[in-house]
Amino acid sequence: VLAITFTNKAAGEIRERLLRTFDDPDVAGSVWSGTFHSVCLRILRKYGERLGYREGFSIYDTDDKKRLITNCMKELCIDEKRLAVKAVANAISIAKDELKTPDDIDLSRDPRSRDIVSIYKLYQRKLMEYNAVDFDDIIMMTVRLLQDEADVREYYQNKFKFVLVDEYQDTNYAQFVLTK
Repeated sequence: VLAITFTNKAAGEIRERLLRTFDDPDVAGSVWSGTFHSVCLRILRKYGERLGYREGFSIYDTDDKKRLITNCMKELCIDEKRLAVKAVANAISIAKDELKTPDDIDLSRDPRSRDIVSIYKLYQRKLMEYNAVDFDDIIMMTVRLLQDEADVREYYQNKFKFVLVDEYQDTNYAQFVLTK
C-alpha cells in the first residue's frame, strides 16, 4: 500500500494509525506513507543516478532557487527590473507542475516567454551541474524516471497493489501523472 498525502502532519497521522492498528510493526512499516514529495524523494534517492544525479544530491529551497535564478539572469544579461525574479520562479514552477521542460514551452508567444525559457534552460543546467534539484523537480524528475525506466516503473507498479491519495481532487497535473 502506498498512502500519499499533502502534509507531513497527515502522513504522520497515517503512520500512527497503522502502528495502532497492526500488532506487528513490520506490517505497519511495510505501508509507504508520506507526502508526494517525500515519496518521490525516496525513489529519487534510490534511482537518481539514472537521471544523471550523483549520490547525495541537494534540494534547493525557495531562497536557493531565487538566488540561482538571479545568477542565471545576470549571466544572460536579463534585467530584474524588466523581468522579476519572482515571476520567473513562478513560471518555472508552473511549467514543472505541468511536466514541461524548457523545450516544451512555446517560444513564439512573446519576448518575455523567450527570456523565461532561456533562464529555465540555464537554471536546469546549473542545477544538474551543482547536483541539485529544486522542490518542483522532485515530482517532475520522479515522473520522468518512471516514464523512461521501464524496470523502475514496473518495480513500483508491482510493489504497490493499492495507491491511496488523500484529497485527490487537489492534485496538480504532475501529481496526477505520478499517481497514474
